[in-house]
Amino acid sequence: MKKLSIAEAFEQLLKEPLPLRFTAYDGSASGPEDAPFKFHLNNERGLAYLLTSLDADLALVRPYVTGDLTLEGVHPGDPYEALVTLHKGLKFRRPTPAELVILLRSMGLSHLKPPPPPAQEAPSRMRRIFEGFRHSMGRDAEAIHHHYDVSNTFYEMVLGPSMTYTCAVYPTDDATLEEAQFNKYDLVARKLDLQPGQRLLDVGCGWGGMVRHAAKEYGVKTLGVTLSREQATWAQEAIKEQGLDHLAEVRHLDYRLVEEGDFDAVSSIGLTEHVGVRNYPAYFGFIRDKLRPHGRLLNHCITRHDNKMRHTGRFIDRYIFPDGELIGSGRIITEAQDAGLEVQHEENFRVHYAKTLAGWGHNLERNWDAAVAEVGEQTARVWGLYMAGSRLGFERNEIQLHHVLATKTDDDGVSGYPLRHEF
Repeated sequence: MKKLSIAEAFEQLLKEPLPLRFTAYDGSASGPEDAPFKFHLNNERGLAYLLTSLDADLALVRPYVTGDLTLEGVHPGDPYEALVTLHKGLKFRRPTPAELVILLRSMGLSHLKPPPPPAQEAPSRMRRIFEGFRHSMGRDAEAIHHHYDVSNTFYEMVLGPSMTYTCAVYPTDDATLEEAQFNKYDLVARKLDLQPGQRLLDVGCGWGGMVRHAAKEYGVKTLGVTLSREQATWAQEAIKEQGLDHLAEVRHLDYRLVEEGDFDAVSSIGLTEHVGVRNYPAYFGFIRDKLRPHGRLLNHCITRHDNKMRHTGRFIDRYIFPDGELIGSGRIITEAQDAGLEVQHEENFRVHYAKTLAGWGHNLERNWDAAVAEVGEQTARVWGLYMAGSRLGFERNEIQLHHVLATKTDDDGVSGYPLRHEF
């Protein structure tokens, strides 16, 4: 029985000819020599990752993150162009039993022992059960800590001066990322019809971008809450430095524990993805109860392109957003309506998020050495891969970003909403 080289074994797992060059530490190679991108498998641990990871995404992600599988021809801070090629042409198939026997004999049984996953990988969904029920306060706090408490300095390098980790809204195609983030916050403020002296609750406030914008630009008294201690600390320092502490406050607090009420408006920018679809009734009910009559909600969140429930991919679930869930804008609107809110306007910013991610990827590439020094190369690789992959998802309409604007209309049908909006 002929023993296969690593490159030959890799080829046998593909549905179509390889769209890039593949080389391995045993000296074997496959794929076109003039391909613009090249995978190189550096060592036996990388081979073990490829053979033992049951999910195709994790099989490539694990050795890529650890550096056991390198991707040449593209910068690790922004590997978008390579992902476009891989998305079009890298498709795996299940080997037949006979092929599997040949593959295992060729690669060696010693490579069937799974190596420990990279430190950046969260436990599986099954193991996370022992950390508490999904979307309990404790488990949500751990999930948020996994993603958002990486390093404020690192986020400054990636996000830029606005420290805004949500979709920007580009007023023109050539606007800068900073201009687009300012425009996003101002659009939210206009949709909420913020006026001096009003009170705004911003749930899942991140580093306080909306909190500071509402206070500084509109004279609104604003409370922001976040489950990330690092975010809250940074936000409070920024509020004080900008002289806004008489109007603005950010607390390290689960939104469900906010005691104040009778707010003129509630903004939720990037929180709904973490709530859990089954918890939407309680989530929108909470917001309804925090609003005064005729008050407004602006819900900004990533959605699916349809309303079918499906699991988040393994890479996103294990490396980026543990317990994150997405559904279509139709479900968002339905749940808001069923909670007693009147939906007044809906808008899709899918293309804007692709542009936002391109900006973040450019920032990471430009600040790569400093970012690696701050968080380590493995974490930096995760972020480059995640942002490039997400950009591709938005461009291909696999995911979207929607604004849903709603009012707390009273029992007499009075909403406080004008005949036509002017934002």
